Amino acid sequence: MIKSKIGLFFGSFNPVHNGHLMLANYIVEYTDLDSVWFVVSPQNPFKDKKSLLEDHHRRDMLEMAVQNDERFEVCDIEFYMPKPSYTIDTLVRLSERYPNTEFYLICGMDNLVSFKKWKNYQVILDNYHLMVYPRKNYDGGELLNHKSVCVIDAPEIEISSTFIRKAVSENKDVRYFMPEKSYKYMTDMNFYK
Repeated sequence: MIKSKIGLFFGSFNPVHNGHLMLANYIVEYTDLDSVWFVVSPQNPFKDKKSLLEDHHRRDMLEMAVQNDERFEVCDIEFYMPKPSYTIDTLVRLSERYPNTEFYLICGMDNLVSFKKWKNYQVILDNYHLMVYPRKNYDGGELLNHKSVCVIDAPEIEISSTFIRKAVSENKDVRYFMPEKSYKYMTDMNFYK
């Protein structure tokens, strides 16, 4: 049986922005992956929870962003798992749930540099592929040439959720940095003010 190949794009998506979608679009069009699932993380163990919107708001904005594109799916599996969520636990759970799927972990070059700090990182490298996109000022470190690592030549995208949150808090108009429906929801709800 031919397995479907799915890229897992983990993130807080706090909020989702066009850079996330541009990268996912590139991956589906320029690699052999069939689709990209956006895995919304309730709490990244390496990030501060204070500025994080509630889980369901981030998921809803993401669903609005991808609702008309069958290549993308939003996955909230981590909402129902112990916190904080660790990538290895999510990968194992998804692999059990979807045995005919080959999962690829999508991450930035900055994540690859610190990958050895991740829980059971060696198990991830032994059982999954990493699809790594470039990030400014990061060279990938010692895992760059690992057999499980595939570096893709995606355009470097400088938009970040941190930039969006800061701009919104300063009353800047960022409508062209985000998917239209997600932006409207964010402004209607008065998030990040």
